[in-house]
Amino acid sequence: MISKFETRSNRVKGVSFHPSRPWILASLHNGVIQLWDYRIKTLLERFDEHDGPVRGICFHQSQPIFVSGGDDYKIKVWNYKQRRCLFTLLGHLDYIRTVQFHHEYPWILSSSDDQTVRIWNWQSRTLR
Repeated sequence: MISKFETRSNRVKGVSFHPSRPWILASLHNGVIQLWDYRIKTLLERFDEHDGPVRGICFHQSQPIFVSGGDDYKIKVWNYKQRRCLFTLLGHLDYIRTVQFHHEYPWILSSSDDQTVRIWNWQSRTLR
């Protein structure tokens, strides 16, 4: 084992490595997203706007943003430098299980228990 982090939630639902910084995002069952520095094993920030478990989490490859998806049927795009949610994407009708940024295009891929996979344009904030 290289590192171990402990949270105050019953369950961690998702994790994501930052592409260049020594950071990890952890999405929790209690609706909180935690930003950790794995080198110094320190909690850097908490993000708390989801109502219920957050299952999907993903850093963007080049922008200072990340995306989350949860049991509140919401996809949220966050700016970690500004420490806030930038906007929320609505459209799924059930729990969101995964969210992922496309490596080249301004797209977010999401999957849900509503039996759909959706592609969103995060720049225009629309369903593709």
